[in-house]
Amino acid sequence: MPQSFYEGEDGSHCSAGGSRNSRKSPIDLEAEENKPVRAFLVGKAGLHSQWPRSAPADVSASPVPAVLLRNTALAELRGLVDTLGMETAGEQILTNVKPHPRYGIGTGTAEAIAAQASEARADCIIFDFEISPTHQRNWENLASVPVFDRHEVILRIFAQRAKTKEAVLQVELAKLAYSLPRLAHTCGDMARQPGGSYGAKGAGETKLELDRRSVQEKMHRIKKELEKVRKNRATNRKKRDKAALPSCAIVGYTNAGKSSLLNALTGADVLVENKLFATLDPTTRRLQLSNSAGIATTCNPPAAVLLTDTVGFIDGLPHNLVDAFKSTLEEAALADLLLIVLDASDPAVTEQYKTVLQVLTEIHADAVPSLILLNKTDLLTDADGLASNTETATILKNESTTTPNPENAIAHNPASGALPQTQNEATLSRLKQAFPDSIPISVKNKAGFTELKNAIAKKLQETN
Repeated sequence: MPQSFYEGEDGSHCSAGGSRNSRKSPIDLEAEENKPVRAFLVGKAGLHSQWPRSAPADVSASPVPAVLLRNTALAELRGLVDTLGMETAGEQILTNVKPHPRYGIGTGTAEAIAAQASEARADCIIFDFEISPTHQRNWENLASVPVFDRHEVILRIFAQRAKTKEAVLQVELAKLAYSLPRLAHTCGDMARQPGGSYGAKGAGETKLELDRRSVQEKMHRIKKELEKVRKNRATNRKKRDKAALPSCAIVGYTNAGKSSLLNALTGADVLVENKLFATLDPTTRRLQLSNSAGIATTCNPPAAVLLTDTVGFIDGLPHNLVDAFKSTLEEAALADLLLIVLDASDPAVTEQYKTVLQVLTEIHADAVPSLILLNKTDLLTDADGLASNTETATILKNESTTTPNPENAIAHNPASGALPQTQNEATLSRLKQAFPDSIPISVKNKAGFTELKNAIAKKLQETN
């Protein structure tokens, strides 16, 4: 017999067989499906943080407040998680990590982290450092939620952002290379397949061996397809070389404003977002210099250049991604000039510069002439370019006036409770001391573009 419903005096409905308060509200399936994944973040003190490498080894004994340590140590991982569309459920900073064969850290610490993640209702646990396949399997058994590391987060972002055939192939190759040593984790315990009657054949291959062979064969096919793409890129590059125009590659840390710079200078329509790795594919556009460079007194200045946007760099960029994106990154290695874009408003600007130089060395582009651009100068209000408050103050201590010396350029002084000058001009002056030959620009306001074009023309003329 179907239940009857009646309407109460307040307009609510309840069944004839139960009280008004006993009725449960219906589940919104669409809201549940669109609900963001909640991630619990785990990092090590001093790893991917804004503090210099010369920070005390025992971070727990340093005078840096714990809340500031947490805010800086996981800042970049938070950005990666946000780019991936996840929500941060909680965080834990490890200050005294002792190697352990089961979880990579002590059992008690691991159990505490798993309990915190469960209490925070996290859907997964993400480490800001690489974990081995064995540790990953043990962590998932302990926490009963998916567990992965910074490496996999970056791979997932690249997979989301890949649009063109080349980018999709490159990301797929990197994912397969990453998953190859983790096949045992996905397969679990698999029995051997039967191999025929006794004495005729062996016991057969395990499921793991079959999967490994399948992955290796797929990687081989993708590499062959990428080789065709590289040949096409080389052909296009030869066509550009026939135009007798010098080439400039825009490189730099992710989200430093590289694509925005290309759009502002050339009128390109490259996707721009305030997120990490917004674009993966290189885009080349022509930049006219003759009418605005203002160097008519010099001999044979270039009238125009070919400007190429490249994929952004990040601290701890996985090596298999560098290998997979070789055809994309070689645009920087084969360029006549590199435009290294730095986010002047980021307190970690010098650390990011070191990362850029490291990646350029890996792709054999460190010998290419370069110009350093200090972007986002419009955001340098008060002390934004150096620190957010007095407790996170940084002091520029660069004594060199010829070459950038980021090791000494910005050093954290926890004992100092006062900021240096907090004016925009003072901040720019200190950054110019750290990077003497740099050019301050603002893509948003198109400030410094004339000086930039002058510098490009002169630098290319010097190197030719």
